Formats: sequence, structure tokens, C-alpha cells
Amino acid sequence: MHVPDGFIDAPTSAATGLVAAGALAVSLRGARRELDERTAPLAGLVAAFIFAVQMLNFPVAAGTSGHLLGGALAAILVGPWTGVLCVSVVLLMQGILFADGGLTALGVNITDMAIVTTVVSYTVFRVLVRLLPRGRRSITAASFLAALVSVPAAAVVFTLIYAVGGTTDVSIGKVATAMIGVHVLIGIGEAVITALTVGAVVAVRPDLVHGARGLRQRLKLRVGGELVDAPAAQPVPVAARSRRTLWITGLVTSLVLAGFVSFYASASPDGLEKVAVDQGIAHTARKHASSDSPLAGYGVKDVADARLSGGLAGVIGVGGTVVAGSAVFWAVRRRRTADAEPSQAG
Repeated sequence: MHVPDGFIDAPTSAATGLVAAGALAVSLRGARRELDERTAPLAGLVAAFIFAVQMLNFPVAAGTSGHLLGGALAAILVGPWTGVLCVSVVLLMQGILFADGGLTALGVNITDMAIVTTVVSYTVFRVLVRLLPRGRRSITAASFLAALVSVPAAAVVFTLIYAVGGTTDVSIGKVATAMIGVHVLIGIGEAVITALTVGAVVAVRPDLVHGARGLRQRLKLRVGGELVDAPAAQPVPVAARSRRTLWITGLVTSLVLAGFVSFYASASPDGLEKVAVDQGIAHTARKHASSDSPLAGYGVKDVADARLSGGLAGVIGVGGTVVAGSAVFWAVRRRRTADAEPSQAG
């Protein structure tokens, strides 16, 4: 759903840029409360994993494909504020290095793909977690439904943005019908990927999943015919080696997905691209400012072999995203520590 330059007029693009900038500023503050020494490294990995999985377009209908948006996955794993930053880092890397998503449309893309998906999915997730029985299966089920809802929600918001600042006279009703219809199908793929990933992490390290905090229930004992809370057990420290193992496993998985599996992804246009062609919007797209980038189009310039070119680009993208994301989250975590020291001293 990466919006290219030219689909949305300049005033609307500028307005969404202000919205995105404000949301990122708020998210930076919110992420300070979410990130700690355990989860800050995971956040950079989540950004890299989203980048990798976004390269894996999957078929959803005749001549149409979809890919992960990632807002739900990021919000549930590392928190909604940090989730907004994760997806935004991915969009920045894609726009600047790979000419994917217009630079003048960056505000539109962050608003739609990072903010809307994260806010909608996490709201749905929290409501479902309160309603469902406490347990790992409930976390996985809530992840599935939250991700499922987030994708058509993003399609609705894009349609609203296009209604305000679209550069063609296409019927908004037709755009809405086409966008929502195809993105409901894409949402199913998003939901499956999100649920499988969240379920896998919850199974091995539930303490690192933001959405699973407080999952453990207090043990009940029957005393004198009444149920009372058992004394709380002392927390068992988890070795740093376990976190490193999870991080390394996630990074290797991301590299394999982007560097090898991506070659077998669907070559069909994604939902927005297909709708744009069918509805007569595609011709308004302008040449990307980074179209001459050595990595434009997810390939390495001057590397003739398509498999090698795409694989190298994917590996570079994952590496660049994990470095950029980790730097951002390390800085946020460091700022939190610096803010805490004066208050402790006082």
C-alpha cells in the first residue's frame, strides 16, 4: 500500500506530513516508557523482520498480491508507541534506498501504514484480550483479529485521504469499494503472519511480548473452603544468552526471508497498485526522487543475475533497517535512562 508521489496533491501531502511528524514526536516520548534493556534490542529486530516480510508479496486474487503492513505485529510485540516508530523506520528505508513509496508521500504512508494500522490493531487487541480467557491462545487469537481489522482500516483511511487530495476525478465510491474489497483479502494474510509470529515468540519468551504482559495468572489455593491467592513465587532471572538466541534467530530468519525466499514472492501488483491501474489513477504517479538509487526496485544496480541482485538488496535492506532501528531505539532507551537519573538523585 505504498503510495507513490503524484497520487495525493501537495497541500494534503503536507498536512499528512504534519500529522505524521506530530505522531512520531508523541511516539518517541511514549516509547521511552515501553522500552527497557530487554525490549529495546527486540524493537530493532522487529523493524528488520517487517522489512523482510514486506518483500514477500502473496497472491490474494487474480492478478493481485498483498504484503504485510506490520502495524499490528509491531504494536503487539513491542508496544503501540514503539510500533509506530518501527513501521516508520521501515518506510523511511524503503523510500530513501529502494524508491518504494514516494518521498513527498512519506507523510501519507506513515499516517496510513504506521499510525492507523498500529492504533486500530492495538485498540482491537486490548479489547479482545480483556474479553477472552487469559492465556497464550487468547493472545494469538486476538493478534489474528486485530491484524485482520487493521488492513481494511488503512484502506478506508487512504480512501478518505484520496477524497480530500486525490489528483484525479475518479469516483470515490469506486475507489473505496475496490480498496476495501481487496484489502479485506490482504488482511487475512496479514492476520496469519501476525498470529504465527506472535504465537511463536509468546511460546518461548512471553515476557518479551508487550501485549502478553500480565498474562500469568496468580495460583489459587483452597484454604478453609475458600480460594485465596497463593504467595507470589520469586521471579526466575532469564539469562541474557536466551535473549541473544532469540535475537540471532530472528535476524537470521529475516535475512533468509529477504535474501532468498523473496525471489519466489508474487510478481503481481499489490492491492493499491491494482486499484490504481483499474480505476485510472496510476498515470498520475511521478518519477521517484530515489529512482537512480543503486538499490531502487529491490535490486542491486549492475548485478545482472536477478536472484543474486534481489537477494543482495534484501540482505542490505535487513541489515540497514536493523542498524537504523536499533540506533533509534537505543537512543530512546538512553534518553529514558538519562531522564530517570535526575529523579532518582532528587
